[in-house]
Amino acid sequence: MASTDTAALVLNATYEPLCVVSGRRAAVLVLTAKAVPVAVGDGVLHSERTTLAVPAVVRLARFVRVPYRPAVPLTRKAVFARDGGRCLYCGGAATSLDHVVPKSRGGPHTWENVVSACGRCNHLKADRGIAELGWRLRAKPTVPTGAAWRVVGARRMDPRWQPYLDGEPADDAELVWEEPA
Repeated sequence: MASTDTAALVLNATYEPLCVVSGRRAAVLVLTAKAVPVAVGDGVLHSERTTLAVPAVVRLARFVRVPYRPAVPLTRKAVFARDGGRCLYCGGAATSLDHVVPKSRGGPHTWENVVSACGRCNHLKADRGIAELGWRLRAKPTVPTGAAWRVVGARRMDPRWQPYLDGEPADDAELVWEEPA
């Protein structure tokens, strides 16, 4: 049996990203005909009568209505992803989060007020506003939108997911699924 510790992207029947599940769960969805494989992943599962490549992307066989669009949770990983892992003050590698308007001065803990920062800038800024220091933000912090933000919680982003996170559904002719030999 191959390793199924990889993650798989689950798409709705309309190719809208829904969530990320384990490779084992994706294989079970395929075997129970609840989903069809779209992109092959790493590894192969073997049973007495069946061989199944662990899928990297699966599409649900039936449309699932999502009753609401939950807000993207404000987490360290999500802020780093939004800001590209760079400090919004100097452009260096980000190692911490910072409140543009410090919480000690009434600044809220919201997407528009939290940015990624390097340790040096965070230490220099301390509990002061950026106007006091004469600093400018390299980009305006905003609330992330779009279906791709649902998979930010995945431990690692598989490059095979990218075409489905960009909002461009694949045609059946472009599928990269291959049957194991």
